[in-house]
Amino acid sequence: MSKEILPVSEEQCPEHLRTNRSALTRWFGRTAYRAMGWKLEGKIIDSERVLITAAPHTSNWDFVMGICVVLGINARVRWLGKHSIFKFGVGWFMRWLGGIPVNREKPDAVMGYVDEAVKKDSGVIILVAPEGTRKKSAKWKTGFLRIAEKNNCKIQLGALDFPNKRIVLGDAFEPTGDHQADIANIIDYYGQFKGKYPDQF
Repeated sequence: MSKEILPVSEEQCPEHLRTNRSALTRWFGRTAYRAMGWKLEGKIIDSERVLITAAPHTSNWDFVMGICVVLGINARVRWLGKHSIFKFGVGWFMRWLGGIPVNREKPDAVMGYVDEAVKKDSGVIILVAPEGTRKKSAKWKTGFLRIAEKNNCKIQLGALDFPNKRIVLGDAFEPTGDHQADIANIIDYYGQFKGKYPDQF
């Protein structure tokens, strides 16, 4: 994992994974993130398609911090969100930010949502919260591993570290094919970070 502290800038995202947001939008993301006293460590790995896991996910503030970074580095990101947040009036905004509405009562349909959303993108970042909820989860689901496999994504472990006010973009994770063993290794990695509400992780 890189220890280098970098400014929040497009240089932290490979050129082919960037989008065409306005200079004002990029400025807003960088300025808001810095104003809250946070920093971004590391870079998005250089691959055609990247799936970034974001954990520990314990608060709605995770979304705020994540979106500030996405805007600030001008990344082309698609993220999975509970369908209920895509309400009339704000749904267009969530989709503009890259959101993919997911109905958790239909878990078998998640793969289809992702396939449809990214099929036209040769270079894209898929952002997922592997816990699937802000509440403490005794068992993580393996869906994100299957999404990465099906969409030929490299996996990168992204972490929110609230005590130190930082988001960390770690190294690439190489799955073994044993989903349960991979989940155990990923959870172990995240043990070094604390979310806003540590007891929820």
